[in-house]
Amino acid sequence: MGAAEELVNQIVLQNDVIDDENYLACLPDEAKKILKSLASKWENVLDANALEVIPLKGAMTNEVFQIKWQTKEGEMSRKVLVRIYGEGTDIFFDRDNEIRTFAFISKNGQGPRLLGRFAQGRLEEFIRARTLSAPDIRDPSISALIASKMKEFHDLDMPGSKNVYLWDRLRNWLIEARRLSSPEEIETFRLDIMDKEISFLENELSVSPERIGFCHNDLQYGNIMLDEVTDSLTIIDYEYASYNPIAYDIANHFTEMAANYHTETPHVLDFTKYPHLEERRRFVQTYLSSSGEKASDNEVQQLVDEVEKYTLASHLLWGLWGIISEHVNKIDFDYKEYAEQRFQEYWSKKNNLLSHDRSSNDNVSLGNGQETLASTLNEKRGKSHRISKKLKKYLGLGFFRSKR
Repeated sequence: MGAAEELVNQIVLQNDVIDDENYLACLPDEAKKILKSLASKWENVLDANALEVIPLKGAMTNEVFQIKWQTKEGEMSRKVLVRIYGEGTDIFFDRDNEIRTFAFISKNGQGPRLLGRFAQGRLEEFIRARTLSAPDIRDPSISALIASKMKEFHDLDMPGSKNVYLWDRLRNWLIEARRLSSPEEIETFRLDIMDKEISFLENELSVSPERIGFCHNDLQYGNIMLDEVTDSLTIIDYEYASYNPIAYDIANHFTEMAANYHTETPHVLDFTKYPHLEERRRFVQTYLSSSGEKASDNEVQQLVDEVEKYTLASHLLWGLWGIISEHVNKIDFDYKEYAEQRFQEYWSKKNNLLSHDRSSNDNVSLGNGQETLASTLNEKRGKSHRISKKLKKYLGLGFFRSKR
């Protein structure tokens, strides 16, 4: 689940104030050494040791900081981005593969430059553009830019395997979710039958021919930056990127419209904000026509239908992500409740979206499954949840109230 200056928010702990020394203390020594080495080579920086550290709100996988230095009068300040990998997040992706992807995309002019690496993270070029907000991705003009940029991204000829990774990722994350979860959690989230759901979905959705492309797989608003001077977009953060059906990537983007990660309750999803049919058709039309040849109505409708079905896979994937993150990540975000909402949406939409009424063995019917899950989960919310959140904040278990 951005790096724009207007989304920079100070960390809020008990007294709502933390001095610059404490911000600086968040950075590993190795990172500070690289930062000072970089700044010492820039002639317009007044003091390479006098770096300002500003945490960026909205991160849910990593901790992200903007670093800036004072420069000579009249010159633009120097800035870089530091990304510190979240604890336990190597479960989700191969960091070496992510760096190779980052370097390739940067070389092809599609993203920020890699400025350095350290054991717990990396340094990136700071892009002087604004990160999109939640309402932005519903704006027709910006949505059209996103559709065209997504097509450009999908067409990248990334070195390495071009096999679909979605289904392996789902199965791998399910294994981890089961390993980390208590018997009660396994029962509540129905993880004991989830392998059958994944196989069922794979069988239903893997139709031939299927368009495969290099997908971002996490195209939420915070991972898209807009240069308002040139009206150009940059897609950032490639941790989850891999080859997948393009319908899945578009579906995932649509489901992210239900989220706003810069509120007091960033985990809460509002699926009434899911794009309506005309919005979805307009996006797909722009996507398919961005190469120059206008897509036919049949082509548009076919992809719109495929996208709708792949929203189910998105709900399962991020539901599993939420369960795992609840156990391994200390960032202050209610991962468990986020997972609850994703799974509920899966069960409530499953039968309506699939072409015929089939289910894997041992699965409960749509109505019973959705009602059972919802009632079980809702019983666990309320007062105990509020107490838990207060304890978290009191004990300082997370600097960020913030899928990035």
